[in-house]
Amino acid sequence: MTPFPWAEAIGFGLGVLRLPPAAFWRMTPRELAFAIAAVRGPQPGACSRATLSALMTQFPDTPRQAEDAPHG
Repeated sequence: MTPFPWAEAIGFGLGVLRLPPAAFWRMTPRELAFAIAAVRGPQPGACSRATLSALMTQFPDTPRQAEDAPHG
């Protein structure tokens, strides 16, 4: 299990949201998460399998050709 990121939560709550410490410590984790989401805005979701396949076709992972390699 990943430990709760206290340093990041406190930094965001006190620094970005500018909450007084007493208000921060009264918040539930869910309230803090909603406040963070309101500031950050909507986050993009993962792309679909079809989108990923199309991107993999358009930008295939291929070994570099000798002439493409940097000269040093």
